Amino acid sequence: MSITTLDGKRFAEMILQGAGHLSNNADYVDALNVFPVPDGDTGTNMNLSMTSGAKEVQNHVSEHIGKVGQALSKGLLMGARGNSGVILSQLFRGFSKAIESKSTISAAEFAAALQAGVNTAYKAVMKPVEGTILTVAKDSAKKAVDTIEAKPEISIDQLMEAVFAESKASLKRTPDLLPVLKEVGVVDSGGQGLVFVYEGFLAVLKGEKVSSAKVAASMTDLVSAEHHKSVASHINTEDIEFGYCTEFMVRFEDDKEPFKEDAFRQDLSEHGDSLLVIADDEIVKVHIHAEYPGKVLTYAQNYGSLINMKIENMRQQHTSLLDMGDAPSKPAEKKEKQPYGIVTVTMGKGIAELFRSIGSHTVIEGGQTMNPSTEDIVQAIKDVNAETVIILPNNSNIVMAAQQAASVVDDNVIVIPSKTVPQGMAALLAFNPSASAEENEEVMKEALGTVKTGQITYAVRDTNIDGLDIEKGDFMGIANGKIVTKDRNQLASAKKLLDSMMTEDDEILTVLQGVDAADDEMQELVSYIESKFEDVEVEVHKGEQPLYSYIFSIE
Repeated sequence: MSITTLDGKRFAEMILQGAGHLSNNADYVDALNVFPVPDGDTGTNMNLSMTSGAKEVQNHVSEHIGKVGQALSKGLLMGARGNSGVILSQLFRGFSKAIESKSTISAAEFAAALQAGVNTAYKAVMKPVEGTILTVAKDSAKKAVDTIEAKPEISIDQLMEAVFAESKASLKRTPDLLPVLKEVGVVDSGGQGLVFVYEGFLAVLKGEKVSSAKVAASMTDLVSAEHHKSVASHINTEDIEFGYCTEFMVRFEDDKEPFKEDAFRQDLSEHGDSLLVIADDEIVKVHIHAEYPGKVLTYAQNYGSLINMKIENMRQQHTSLLDMGDAPSKPAEKKEKQPYGIVTVTMGKGIAELFRSIGSHTVIEGGQTMNPSTEDIVQAIKDVNAETVIILPNNSNIVMAAQQAASVVDDNVIVIPSKTVPQGMAALLAFNPSASAEENEEVMKEALGTVKTGQITYAVRDTNIDGLDIEKGDFMGIANGKIVTKDRNQLASAKKLLDSMMTEDDEILTVLQGVDAADDEMQELVSYIESKFEDVEVEVHKGEQPLYSYIFSIE
């Protein structure tokens, strides 16, 4: 049966099924990340973003398609994480704006809305890159518009069939537009995520269903039940023993330790409480309240690859809950705004403490694998309560979310586009509380270019990139975002990286020690640095960051 008009209820079903299909395949999208690093999180970010939109739609189901579109746009906007999630939110923001006054839409109006979404997304990206999710969206929308011109009477289900087919074809073409994709032998991860969403849309219009993941759903229900066991208003924030709600999945690997659920659960129980473990033959999903989530993640890596990680600061959440509660008998005092508030994003307890020590007022726990949402950043802007708020994202995949958060609040917000922790530290050290906002923005942005960033992490798969043949398990040295060295030994890789980056003009080397870097290895590395680079001042801090055993800041 052909569908000639689309109402709000059917559109809501499309959104829910599109979000569900993306969720079921988020780990596959993550695996398409170009760099073979353990923090490829495009699928995770798109999934969390789309899920936020779907939840808002579920709460506002209506026959009026414009109202459903508004709910989707709001949910996506506030839930957007990472560049891919922000772009996805902009695609549906433009789509929803085009249909907001309509109770139902025709195939022609559906096509026009897809094109409006593409226009909005391209405007939101300062330097659009072809061969990405933007290209897949653009080609799909053009196919919709061209199809309407050729067949004005086409039904919506037939139109969506053409859109989905073109999205798949466009995805296959992405390696021809982005050389790095061809070099590594993958299609664009963000584009693949959008294809999964469109596939879910089409299934609803055809009266079909796509498969659902039982493990994720059952874990979600259990986590919800576990959280409801505690009555937040009956405890003090300082009494929370294990401060981080930590969720992740481990995909088992043959060359890692054999998984034994009972032993795994027993070992993890020593790191916290509220532990939930659900496993099948290929994967285990974990929920735990831990004080040191990095240690939990490091232990779990003994069994395979980490995916779909999420870490939330429960002390911060609990304080917010108490502030929002209806218990107070007298109105809370309104705090006077301070002149400046600085918000930083980072992961690793030691790095967070380092940022606080040099002037950060609020640290959002996040970074690789757990990008904060637009809503997380908006809340931090409100919490810091300042006339001017300065945000340091410290990650290239968080800059867009920070900029989107800045655009939806009334406060004066400045985003310093720091892409690494060392850049964020350099910018924060350049901040002058006595200077004007304009002066601080200028000097902090200039400071980004005064520091070089080096990172050591491990490869999660075999690949060839930037002329290097990389094998799974290799330790890679990344200099300013480019993989430049590799070695089977972590310490050797770190030495190679420093040899390639250090020059006679460099004066200060700051080393942030991750959870995977042992103290004795750290000492050996420092001895090497002091003997090889005699005139360089070396500072070592325990960053406690997961995934990246060493982060180097060179000035």
